[in-house]
Amino acid sequence: MKKYIVIIALSLTAISCGIYKPYSRPEVSTDNLYGVEHETADTTSIAAVEWQEFFTDSHLQELIAKGLEHNSDMQAAAWRIKEAEAALKSARLAFLPSFNVSPSGGVSSFDGGAGSWSYSAPISASWQIDIFGGINNAKRKAKAVYEQSLEYRQAVHAQVVSTVATYYYTLLMLDSQREVTRLTAESFSHSAETMRAMMDAGMTNMAAVAQMEAAAHSAEASLYDIDLSIREVENGLSALLGETPHTIERSSLVGQTFPQELATGVPVQLLSNRPDVRLAEYNLMQAFYATAAARSALYPTLTLSGLLGWTNSAGSVVLNPGGLLLSATASLVAPIFNAGKARANVKIAEAQQEEALISFRQSLLNAGAEVNNALAKIQTAQAKHEWRTKQIEALELAVESTEMLMQYGSTTYLEVLTAQQNLLTGRLSQISDRYEEIEGIITLYAALGGGREIIDPEEE
Repeated sequence: MKKYIVIIALSLTAISCGIYKPYSRPEVSTDNLYGVEHETADTTSIAAVEWQEFFTDSHLQELIAKGLEHNSDMQAAAWRIKEAEAALKSARLAFLPSFNVSPSGGVSSFDGGAGSWSYSAPISASWQIDIFGGINNAKRKAKAVYEQSLEYRQAVHAQVVSTVATYYYTLLMLDSQREVTRLTAESFSHSAETMRAMMDAGMTNMAAVAQMEAAAHSAEASLYDIDLSIREVENGLSALLGETPHTIERSSLVGQTFPQELATGVPVQLLSNRPDVRLAEYNLMQAFYATAAARSALYPTLTLSGLLGWTNSAGSVVLNPGGLLLSATASLVAPIFNAGKARANVKIAEAQQEEALISFRQSLLNAGAEVNNALAKIQTAQAKHEWRTKQIEALELAVESTEMLMQYGSTTYLEVLTAQQNLLTGRLSQISDRYEEIEGIITLYAALGGGREIIDPEEE
């Protein structure tokens, strides 16, 4: 007999291995995740820099603070945490017995006789013994959901920081483009006046004056398009801040500074810094414990129950006064006819776990690609800076030279007009290059997991 008991115990131990085994992170390779040319040996990363230190513009800091406080997604994330916290508390309480009070009473009479009063006031208790880890795995899954809700808030926090910053620098870019366009329109108008004076002196014709005036009018008209873009960006940023549309106070694109060293750190840090990667891993963790819970459903469940109370009715015999009522039972329920359904649920859970694993690994690859793209964007913008500066200097010289030559009649108005238009295009491109560099820096900061909320351990 002892031999059979040992065999049964060993069998149950082998069966429960996959049920009680805690989650462990699967092996993932981060080699060459940023690309060969971007691999670094350092362990530091700009993701460790708080957003208040990374974005030093005081107007932007104020806007980010407003967004984090009033953004609707941030508020929804806070309620999501409360929901997951309540679910985790409920899962933990499942280990404890449940108690119910169900008092009842009534009056009965037979063949017109005097009525008799009967009553009972029992307290019932039920306690499921977690033999095969069904309750434990449900609790672990609920904890993973709670941790995921915290990470979701981190993801929203980082997204709000980067999005507000992108909106803000878009406004600064549009302001700069508007100023350049305004100055160019004034230059066109001045050239038109000069040409009109030259026409009066017989040095040019009406066609030259009309072409230059048309260029001035075109530049003036484009200011309204830029104003419209500014209004749309301000409205979008206001909505992100949870406010009605209004003018956004801001500084200028000139003088904006960022950390000198944009350190990326080692790729494995994305596993702890990137909210989306962590969300994908918590999703995998949930799937792992859901599979374990599905396996535990294949095996019996043991439930202890009892009843304690006071009654004056026991079967057909009326007892008066009342007496103590006490009972205790144990039940073992094992699946028989629904075992096929339980096994199918295991296969479903296993398939969902594999899907979650693929999603987790893909999220890491996507994160590496975002870092690579951001680095390439920054490097490209910085590489163009020197050449763009030389282009602007050459175009300014061309405008000055053609204007002087036209005054002495050795060139045509078309060369002057072309030189001024090329200068406008070059200056606008220079502004766009600077914006692309800043946008790449913001993207890199977010791609490395920067902008996370610093949480006091006592608050968790």
